[in-house]
Amino acid sequence: MGAKSRCKGWWAWLLVLAIFGLVVGAVVLAVVKKVKKNSGGDDGAVPGPPGAITQKYSDALKLAVQFFDVQKSGQLVDNKISWRGDSGLKDGSDVRLDLSKGMYDAGDQMKFGFPMAYTATVLSWTILEYGDQMDAVNQLQTAQASLKWITDFLVNAHPKDNVLYVQVGDPKKDHACWYRPEDMTESRPVTQVNTSAPGTDVAAETAAAMASASLVFKKSDATYSDTLLKHAKQLFTFADKNRGSYSESIPEVQQFYNSTGYGDELLWAAAWLYHATGDKEYLDYVTGENGDEFAQFGKPTWFSWDNKLAGTQVLLSRLTFFGGKDTSDNSGLQKYRKTAEAVICGFLPSSPTATKSRTDNGLIWVSEWNALQQPVAAAFLAALYSDYMLTSRSTKLECDGDTYKPSDIRKFVRSQADYVLGDNPMKMSYLVGYGDKYPKYVHHRGASIPANQKTGCKDGFKYLDSTDPNPNIAVGALVGGPFLNETYIDARNNSKQAEPSTYNSAVIVGLLSSLVTTSSAVKSFT
Repeated sequence: MGAKSRCKGWWAWLLVLAIFGLVVGAVVLAVVKKVKKNSGGDDGAVPGPPGAITQKYSDALKLAVQFFDVQKSGQLVDNKISWRGDSGLKDGSDVRLDLSKGMYDAGDQMKFGFPMAYTATVLSWTILEYGDQMDAVNQLQTAQASLKWITDFLVNAHPKDNVLYVQVGDPKKDHACWYRPEDMTESRPVTQVNTSAPGTDVAAETAAAMASASLVFKKSDATYSDTLLKHAKQLFTFADKNRGSYSESIPEVQQFYNSTGYGDELLWAAAWLYHATGDKEYLDYVTGENGDEFAQFGKPTWFSWDNKLAGTQVLLSRLTFFGGKDTSDNSGLQKYRKTAEAVICGFLPSSPTATKSRTDNGLIWVSEWNALQQPVAAAFLAALYSDYMLTSRSTKLECDGDTYKPSDIRKFVRSQADYVLGDNPMKMSYLVGYGDKYPKYVHHRGASIPANQKTGCKDGFKYLDSTDPNPNIAVGALVGGPFLNETYIDARNNSKQAEPSTYNSAVIVGLLSSLVTTSSAVKSFT
């Protein structure tokens, strides 16, 4: 009888404990659900240091970074591209300057300062935002070295306050040849902008490159950083006080990198100078009359080497997420943020304001020439904006009444990257060297000619016309991309689709760096 009573007591206590456990569990679950609801679920969790590596993006990033080495001019240091050698060693010698460094813009041997400076600015931005993620896959130092290869050129190209050399080579003569940069024999004239022949757009873009790069090197090389910032300030003053388009001063460039305006570059440069200096004059510049004149508030645009408005809007919007009292409530900055929101809303396929400029399979598509520049640049901006939202716990983006979370934006970002890497109707990667199927007939002189073959200007065209695949792999090159019907013709003469460019590499490196792992956004670049 006593044993049975003790047994009943034991089970009673177990029942009480079980009920208590259920109650506690229910309370905990309710609290967790409430926290998730209030913070936007998974979107409310702010990532910390770099997490797990996503291997496909890591592999792609390691390739993409290498294309900068493919494009380098000058005396190569620690050359990792077996079929490349020294070239352009006398560039600038006719004006007693060393303009041997820098990078060729695409598959040719021209050095155009406008897209080259844009390449440097975007690469700097990538390093500043995603340097920890790049470092997690051992690509940070390589990217920094490539950036410095460009900024070394830009420093030397600015020998006086109001003089900037913006081009090396004669584009017509250059495009009449087909040979490796190592074998160049034609003259390489240099072209400048100055007070008599202004180039506000190219000077301001170069100022943006210098200012952003000064932040990259601030801790590792303070002296070099100060030098870059000094040049940035001088170039911005020159650009602003001597307004005029460089493609009007240099008409021949209109066939290659024609500028459609300089207001965007002035705002872009001032935005970067504010980040680099904290000087209120630059903030006032972008939020005052110049912003009203040039920013096209409420009118989304595409981000490219020619138009920096969307990039400026996203860059300045970060101040409303992470800035102090002088910036977070600044009405002028709020205009930039509202326009940045409109830009991002246009990217999201399910948004009421979604752009119709995309293929049937969801790739942003704007131009037949170099089609991948816009979707990759768009995805890069979207990645940045989603990280600003996530880190600041701003969990909702409103698009004409519909709301979207950072995870919705990230879904778009991945869709564009995955399309480039092979998730497309052609089932091919547009990043050369990635995957089993990628372009083999890239429109690129150095890649198309065997390294042991020395050719002249004209006899090298037999390699352009050859039906054999390129003997050298332009590793990491992002080709122009598909037509609107999502086809791609892998032919060396098909420069619309098959030509890579250094500025395309800048945005694909930015995009892949944002995806390679997770990390919180930096709240300040200084």
